[in-house]
Amino acid sequence: MISHHIAATVTMIHTDDEFSKVSLNRPPPPSPFDPIRSSRSDFTSDFSGRRSTRFVSKLHFRTPKLNNNAKHSSFAQAALQELVNGNEKNDVVLDEVLVNYGGKFNGADDYTFLIRELGNRGGWEAAMRCFEFAVGRERRRNEQGKLASSMISILGRSGKVDLAEKVFDSAVKDGYGSTVYAYSALISAYAKSGYSSEAIRVFETMKGSGLKPNLVTYNALIDACGKGGADFKKAYEMFEEMLRNGIQPDRITFNSLLAVCSGAGLWENARGLFNEMIYRGIDQDIYTYNTYLDAACNGGQIDVAFDIMSEMHAKSILPNQVTYSTVIRGCAKAGRLDRALSLFNEMKCAGITLDRVSYNTLLAIYASLGRFEEALNVSKEMESMGIKKDVVTYNALLDGFGKQGMYAKVKQLFVEMKAENLSPNLLTYSTLISVYLKGGLYHDAVEVYKEFKKQGLKADVVFYSKLIDALCKKGLVGYSSLLLNEMTKEGIQPNVVTYNSIINAFGESASNECGSDNVAQIVCASSRSKWEYTEEDSIIKIFEQLAAQKSASGKKTNAERQDLLCILGVFHKMHELQIKPNVVTFSAILNACSRCSSFDEASLLLEELRIFDNQVYGVAHGLLMGQREGVWAQALSLFNEVKQMDSSTASAFYNALTDMLWHFNQKQGAQLVVLEGKRSEVWENTWSTSCLDLHLMSSGAACAMVHAWLLSIRSIVYEGHELPKMLSILTGWGKHSKVTGDGALKRSIEGLLTSIGAPFQVAKCNIGRFISTGAVVAAWLRESGTLEVLVLQDDRSHLSAATRFGQISNLQALTL
Repeated sequence: MISHHIAATVTMIHTDDEFSKVSLNRPPPPSPFDPIRSSRSDFTSDFSGRRSTRFVSKLHFRTPKLNNNAKHSSFAQAALQELVNGNEKNDVVLDEVLVNYGGKFNGADDYTFLIRELGNRGGWEAAMRCFEFAVGRERRRNEQGKLASSMISILGRSGKVDLAEKVFDSAVKDGYGSTVYAYSALISAYAKSGYSSEAIRVFETMKGSGLKPNLVTYNALIDACGKGGADFKKAYEMFEEMLRNGIQPDRITFNSLLAVCSGAGLWENARGLFNEMIYRGIDQDIYTYNTYLDAACNGGQIDVAFDIMSEMHAKSILPNQVTYSTVIRGCAKAGRLDRALSLFNEMKCAGITLDRVSYNTLLAIYASLGRFEEALNVSKEMESMGIKKDVVTYNALLDGFGKQGMYAKVKQLFVEMKAENLSPNLLTYSTLISVYLKGGLYHDAVEVYKEFKKQGLKADVVFYSKLIDALCKKGLVGYSSLLLNEMTKEGIQPNVVTYNSIINAFGESASNECGSDNVAQIVCASSRSKWEYTEEDSIIKIFEQLAAQKSASGKKTNAERQDLLCILGVFHKMHELQIKPNVVTFSAILNACSRCSSFDEASLLLEELRIFDNQVYGVAHGLLMGQREGVWAQALSLFNEVKQMDSSTASAFYNALTDMLWHFNQKQGAQLVVLEGKRSEVWENTWSTSCLDLHLMSSGAACAMVHAWLLSIRSIVYEGHELPKMLSILTGWGKHSKVTGDGALKRSIEGLLTSIGAPFQVAKCNIGRFISTGAVVAAWLRESGTLEVLVLQDDRSHLSAATRFGQISNLQALTL
């Protein structure tokens, strides 16, 4: 099993017997997905896509409340109408209406109706005034309790949780607040503001006072767990408790549980809950499906999300704006931008109006694709609909133009943004600095950072991570490590994504303009406190040093060794701060190994992998040593867990492992890995008789796949079948290259085809595609020497004592 170091953040720990017990001894549902236990392994649940904001769990906020069984009188309705016709927010008008109708009202029910309606119209102040008037006239404690519960609910929905708490405390003090309804209302108020710990505290106080929670209480508490970031385990404990107390869940219960799964990226758990909901005969509504879709998208299950949307149509539940926005964001996150754009068109055809969020998402997609004319057209359409560009709009444009190296346009947009009296936020500044760092415009980065400091904004983990990632993209491992050190000095704990960026940058420094010797000396000096400057200008010093090195012709001698020292220091920092690695960490380590020039260097990195997770290490080490027979069963077990992840994460792991094997000439092992990846459909639509699509593969994986594909079509030829008239090998269009199609993958495949004498030529219409006629390839495959060049071999078939890979060289890790 995978090491406990990467155990799931949220884990289902109950047995099937326990579930039967809390489910009132009913038979288990026919679904194979038990909501108590996830079929997903510990390995996968820590690595699913997660949303940093509590999106879907907020969908119920400010939703109009239906009240078809109202108990209020016609006088209450008339009073409300008079307030609406006048001005309910005018205290004089409100007081006059309350005095005129007070004697006609049918007790607390009429006041409760008026409080609720005023609150639903956004007038919580008027509702509060009405509440105070009503409580003063009402003498019955139970009726006062009803009024208090309604007022607390209104304040909770309005985000006035402090006032809600004061109303509750006052009601308890005066002897009418210790009711299940008042406690439930306060728990709900905390839930709506995301205060899960406070909600749980009130819940425990309620039970301690001898009150029995009801369905509303439990629903509010589960909702609090979702909105307050509490883990699924806690929410499910509440669910079990309500079952033990004989309280049956309803649709709101399951919607809230699904929201918890959605926020935590627990797709398998969400699917189990959805099936449990069906088994219990509880109907789903649009909120159920939107939350379920969000869980699927967060779990990287985009194709499943499309199936869910189809199911909605079959059940006559029409997708709404939230439905489309959720799936569109999921597609964008998974890199399926064309599908996201088609959903926008479908959304318009369905007559669903785009709001500001939808327009900004659409604009960001076009900008990320480099389709700026269309992005700007979206901006114009927004304004024609009366929706002005906001900070989010400009941030998307700045990021999009910046990625394409259009720095003059970036500067123009930033000036335009401020001219529109829009205040740049933290993301604006981090985006600009990141853009300038990636472009080598270090002086511009300094100026933007100075402005950022002048505005009094405080950097957070996202800000630092974005800057570190920008440096990593240029292979500046030493500077990235130094910025990481400054980040921790500021008391900001990096997340695993930050560390992954630095690890993955190892070996890239040869392609950038800055040498590594100077920065390594700086890092060492920094760790010994010899680089003395104030915290306020530390980042400026880093940027200025980068600018100075760019203008100088820095030497790159011994750069790889210095970078390796920094990477080992990063590992030590992860251990020190107890940062849990994830599968992206493992992929980054394997990628770093594939860039090492010697076994000794790679051994240091693999030793860190062993400390993090022995199973992943065992597979990587065993395949690297040619011990396939001994580790292949373990490898298949690992691959089965990897393929449960989203496609981009899974393919990245396969690419990294294959690249390492290919780099150290374990080419037969590399081919076995890519064929297993093909069998598991890690890379979509890779292989057909006429075309081999390699654009999602790394160089090593692609080279191994070419050999396997050519061997496959050779067998077709020798079986007496004809090949298609035209064969092609696609390496992509090279969207990150200055020349369309001329990417690193294309150059690797071109070199491979040349080395084995394969008769493929670059297509005239796309230099990222190699083509040949079937007849020519068939003739080449029949040649006597072709089979020998196509069959791959490993350099090592066993591990000798002299070259034991696990031994550590004399390199010492650098302490950050």
